[in-house]
Parts: sequence; structure tokens; C-alpha cells
Amino acid sequence: MAIEQPKIQELTLEDVMGDRFGRYSKYIIQERALPDIRDGLKPVQRRILYAMNQDGNTFDKAFRKSAKSVGNVMGNFHPHGDSSIYEAMVRLSQDWKLREPLIEMHGNNGSMDGDPAAAMRYTEARLSKIAGTMLQDIDKKTVDMVLNFDDTEYEPTVLPARFPNLLVNGATGISAGYATEIPPHNLSEVIDAILYLMNHKRASLADLMDFVKGPDFPTGGIIQGLDGIRQAYETGRGRIVVRSRTKIVPLKGNKSQIEVSEIPYEVNKAQLVKKLDEIRIMKKIEGIAEVRDESDRQGLSIVIELKRDVNADGILTYLFKNTDLQITYNFNMVAIYHQRPEHVGLKTILTAYLEHQRDVLTRRTQFNLKKAADRQHIVEGLIKAMSILDQVIKTIRGSKDKKNAKQNLVSQFDFSEIQAEAIVTMQLYRLTNTDVTQLEKEAAELAAAIEHYQLILHEPKELDKVLRKELKAIQKAYPTERLTEIQTEIQELKVKTEVVIPQEDVIVMISHDGYIKRTSLRSYSASDPDDNGLKDEDYPIYLAKNSTLDHLMMFTNLGHLIYRPVYEISDAKWKDTGEHISQTIGLADNERITWVFDFATLKETGKFLIATNDGYIKQTAFTDYVPGRTYKTRASQFMRLKTATSAVVTVKYLPSAPTGTLVLVTQHGYGLRYDLSEVPTIGAKAVGVKSMDLRDDLVVRADVAQDNDLIALITQRGSFKKMKVSDIPVTSRARRGVQVLRELKNHPHRIVDDILIAGQETGVALDVLTARGKHHSILSDDHPVSARYSNGSFVIDTDTEGVPVSIQIHPVPLTV
Repeated sequence: MAIEQPKIQELTLEDVMGDRFGRYSKYIIQERALPDIRDGLKPVQRRILYAMNQDGNTFDKAFRKSAKSVGNVMGNFHPHGDSSIYEAMVRLSQDWKLREPLIEMHGNNGSMDGDPAAAMRYTEARLSKIAGTMLQDIDKKTVDMVLNFDDTEYEPTVLPARFPNLLVNGATGISAGYATEIPPHNLSEVIDAILYLMNHKRASLADLMDFVKGPDFPTGGIIQGLDGIRQAYETGRGRIVVRSRTKIVPLKGNKSQIEVSEIPYEVNKAQLVKKLDEIRIMKKIEGIAEVRDESDRQGLSIVIELKRDVNADGILTYLFKNTDLQITYNFNMVAIYHQRPEHVGLKTILTAYLEHQRDVLTRRTQFNLKKAADRQHIVEGLIKAMSILDQVIKTIRGSKDKKNAKQNLVSQFDFSEIQAEAIVTMQLYRLTNTDVTQLEKEAAELAAAIEHYQLILHEPKELDKVLRKELKAIQKAYPTERLTEIQTEIQELKVKTEVVIPQEDVIVMISHDGYIKRTSLRSYSASDPDDNGLKDEDYPIYLAKNSTLDHLMMFTNLGHLIYRPVYEISDAKWKDTGEHISQTIGLADNERITWVFDFATLKETGKFLIATNDGYIKQTAFTDYVPGRTYKTRASQFMRLKTATSAVVTVKYLPSAPTGTLVLVTQHGYGLRYDLSEVPTIGAKAVGVKSMDLRDDLVVRADVAQDNDLIALITQRGSFKKMKVSDIPVTSRARRGVQVLRELKNHPHRIVDDILIAGQETGVALDVLTARGKHHSILSDDHPVSARYSNGSFVIDTDTEGVPVSIQIHPVPLTV
């Protein structure tokens, strides 16, 4: 006898893994994670409902231990862990997850706070009343039945589902390569859409959306984004915003509170309250005094109590943006359709459900027809037997036994086997005249019923008529108002800065070498103003009291603009140096912050006047310098320079409709004055137009002056001169100008800087900075106003103090 060789196949690992994973994927897609488009149930949910129905655990009976139902499901239909079955059962009972719960549960079945349900040995459950409609007529062969896992019982492949459960209760699940997220809907609206579709096969999506407005979450809330709903109903994918229902309630003492009565679907309430309280504790926004969860049996209630005189709307907007008070819900409507997972839209779901109901109704009618026909056959036999009763009795009495009696009835009176069985098992009391009348009445009723059933089976309109009537009956039996409000547009959430940042006055300092800091008024007041943490050779170019909500614009000599909101400047003690601007933004070695402006808002309507040393000038609207998203790490360009030696010499902010004329002074002692209207308003990165005819000269400064103003000049030789602006005649742009110094053949004066002094102002102290870092003070009133051709008077010994480099009005000590 030959020994059978073992059957060994040589296969690659890739083929084996691919095949096995493919089988596994197919199983979990079809048999675990995704709902069937017809009844909207996953296999475990279907088995729970079927097993409880088989066990008589229905809404009209007493509750039974959940553990018993779980055991039945696990032992007969679902060979998986009891925890997964019980979790599925619990979810089917949670009225904050399902629009129409399919199971009623006594005991702790979890909560919106994410609390787990009590163990199944403590809880009791039964089918809800509406779950009965899911299983209605299942005993009439309305759906296909298959053997269970051990071939001992039959289970349904789908439930009759007499209401559209997939849309009404929604679905959520994750499988291999697929996930599904179908939101709950309103039962009445969905049935209205199905009734319309029955009469209008070619109904458009817009037609159906006249009935199904959108999701209707059991937790209520507000949906924003009609376009997202429409896209989801068309393609199976879409995005909407779900917002909590809130109201702001005023309280005594100028206080108020935000009351939340509904939260978005599947948001964990306890986690939401915790997040709200964290915002209060961490002071991410000012103004929240207390957060309380006041939910009880009457419903959900979260109270956010606010402090006195705060912007309640602004705080609510911040909370919408930064917590789950508002969420984004993404439709991903995937269901098993014809044994395959598919993205399905609203019409596809409704059409598939309608097909299923017509099939269920057809099968039920066929079952009822067969049952009626079988009964009719028996009734006909009984009526015939009653009409020849004596002969029938004589025949039965003359028979040996029951079997012989049946054979005799069939052979002698032409009864069928079934009729003969009914006759021989008939009880004696039925031989009365009354029973004959009842049989004749039953025969007439059966004939009418059979005719009706045949009409339904042969006339689709009759079938639809029955279906329409039954759907309306369900709609009437389970009336439900819409809980979720739908708004067309998604509201853009713009959080105002003052909501997030507490308004506070601070001291801001920016130094010549690029150090920047903000200091509390308390720290500044408690310190020596001169003990500012800077190096000896460094000095402040900007020192002011600002609000934390103010905005700073810092302009460099090489055409770069650095923007900082005051609240973003690092907080430091007055004695600390602060942070260097290069820690966030890189500047060139010879680049310095030279002009700093503060604004209360970024909606200013004025313009900036900008001039360069090589003779270009422009005006640019404030709006052109509003910062972009990258302001924290990149400086923007406010002036494009023509050459490597070009530099900005003037940046001046001009409010709307400025008065005065433009005055420019050059290094070689020329002054030019013309109307400001000759300088065009152009873009941020433009070079500008020609300001002066320079030849081999350089512009020192440009300014806007009034006719009675004075110009204070300082030269490289230490000479100071004060002259009238009106001594420079008003001409036009791009000219050479007139001399404001007398030109010397030997060692001529060269202007290094100038500054305007208001004509009516007296007692002005000026500060001259030299190349050696020395400061020299000049009292303006000590020097007379000179003629245009004068070279002024020497005030600085350049040999001992150094060559002057700049002049400015002496800063007034800052008072807080």
C-alpha cells in the first residue's frame, strides 16, 4: 500500500500574507464594522436585536438581566467576547448617541461624561417599542436566513427594518481601509423623503433635501454649513460645523454668565467642562470667574460665570474656537451595499431602503398568500365534509385506524391528504350548525384576502399603497420634533485680541543696539530709571508707556519693518536687558532700528513719509504695512534701496490730511522746500520718486514743517545753527534747493543731522550724540536764530568729545 505524500505548496510570503489579510479584511468589512444599507445595523447589533426578540425580551414584557441576553447572543450567534457584545448593547440604549434608541435599559448605561455602564450583571434590558418595528414580520420569511456559526440555528442576514434606521440612528465604525460616520436624522423627515421618492423616482437631491434638512442630533445643537450637508448627501463626504446652544444671561452688578444647554454630538461633557476650567485656571483669557456643570435629570446645563464688565460675546467666540463647544463634523457615509462597501449619498440610501421594503413587503405578502391558500384549502374540505357529514362519519367509523380513515376519505370522497387530516382531527363540538356558518364566513374572508394579496403581488402601485400606509403609521406612532437647528453659513470665528490679552499699561523700551523689553509699571517705579540694564554705550531710542493691546512698528535704516504687538514683547524686570531682536529676526551688521511708532489699532488711515539719503521719497498708506502671518520671524520690506550704500534717513507717520510743507536738508548744506502733495502715495516695496537734485550730495533728513517752525542743524565740526523754515523758499520737487550754510574753501561744514523745533516752543533742550558715545546738551533758547548763510556757532569740542552724529530733542523723563 502506497504511503500518501503530504501536500506541501511552495508559496511566497507576500502571496500568503496578501491572501490571508484580504480574507480578514473582507470579513471585518462585511461582518463587523460597517452597517448594512438596508437596516443600518452591524452584525453584532442585528444579532442582539434578533436574539432578544427570539427570547421574548420585548418592550411589552418585563426587563431581564443584560447578562442573560449577552449570553444568548454569544452562545447562539456571535462567537466573540462578551464585552464587545455588551458595549454594543449599551450603545443601542443611549439616547444621547441614538436618535431612536433600540434598547431600553434599567440601571447605569453610561453618561455623556464618558462614564462606562455598570457591569452587565447589574443592568436589565429589553427591546424598545420602536425596535419591534425593526423585527416586525421576521417570522414571515421576509428576509434571508443563514445558519449560525455552529449550524444549530438560523439567523437573519438583514432585519425587515420597517423604519429607515441607517439614517435615523446613524452609524460609526472603523474597518480595514474603510471608516464610516453617518449622523442621526429625524425619523419624520426621512419618512417624508421616502414617501416623496416613491411617487417621484427621478427626484433630485434638492427635492429630497426639502424634506431631509440635515442631521438631527439627539444632543441638539446648531449645525452651520448647508453646502457641507449638500455635498455629503451628494457624494457621501462633507464637512459641517456643530455648535453648542448657548445664551448670555445678565446678572446683578454688571456681571453675566454663559449658559450652555446643548453640546455637539459625541462630545464628552466632563472633558469639555474640564477644558473650560483649565482656560480659567491658566488665564488663557481674562474674565471667567467660575465654570459649573449643573446638569441634572431635567437636562444638560453648563454655566460659565463671567467677571464684571467683560466682553461676554468675545469670550464666547474664543471658547467656540478653542474648545469642543464647537466642533467640525465630517460626514463619511460608507455602508455595505450589494455586499460591497460604498460611499453612498442621501438618494442612494433612500432608494436602497425603498427596494428593501418592497422586497420585505413582497415576501410577507407571498407568505400570507400561501398561508391563506393553505387554510382556504382546509376550510373548503371541512365545508364539503359538513355537507356529507353522515357519510363521512360512517366511513371513519368503518375504518381500522386514523391512517385507514384518511385513505378512505381520500379515495371515496376525493379529499386531499391535508383535508383528510383536518377532518379526522376535527373535534366533535365543531359538528354544530354554528361552526358551519363560521367556516363559510372564514372561506369568504380568505377568498377576499387571497384576492388582495394577489393584487399586491401583481400591481406595484398596490404594493406601494400598503407600504405608504405602514410608513405613515410608523411616522404617526413615533412623532418627533427636530432637535438640531440648521444655519446656512459657517460663521467665521475672529477672536478679538482684547479678549485673549488682558489690557494693562506697561513700559516699553527699545535700544539703539536692538534690545527690546516690556516692564510692569511696578517694576519701573521701584527702580532707578537710568538703571535700565543696557550696556554703557547703548541707549534707548524708544521709551514709552503703552497698553498691552498697542501695536509697535519698528523701521530700520536699511528699509525693513519689524512689527510687534506689545503683549508679544518679552516681559522683563526694568533692570534686565531684555531680548535682542536678532533672537527672532535677523538684521544686517550695519542695520539699526531707528524709528518706532505705536498705534492703538491696525486700522489707521494715515500715511508714512519715507526718504532715503540718495534722494528718493514716497508716501505709503498705513494699510500697506499691516503685518502678515510671518511677522514673528521675518521683517517686511518698507522701502527698496537702490544701492549698497543707500539708507533710509526719514520715516514719519502723517495722520490724515496733514498740514505744512516738506523740508529736506543735505550734507553739503542745501535746503529744499515744496508741497507735500508733490510726493506720490505708492506701494510698500517701491523705490519712490526723486526728492532732490543731489549731484554728489546726500540727504540728511526730510520733515514736514509749518511756516513758523525752526530748523536746528549740527555739523561735523561741532557747529550748531538755528534758522527759520520760512528762509527756505517753497519751490518744487527734485530741485537743487538753496544753501543753508556758507560754503568754506578750507575744512567746510557738513551737516550730520537736523531737527525741527516748533516755532512757539521755548525752553527746548537738545541732545547731541557724538561718535565717542558722549551726549552734549544744548538749550535752544541760548542760541539766536541765524541767517541762511550763517554757519552757526561752535558748541562741541570735537577733539575731546568726538564728532557729532545725531541731534534730537532731549527726552523728557517718563512719569508713570
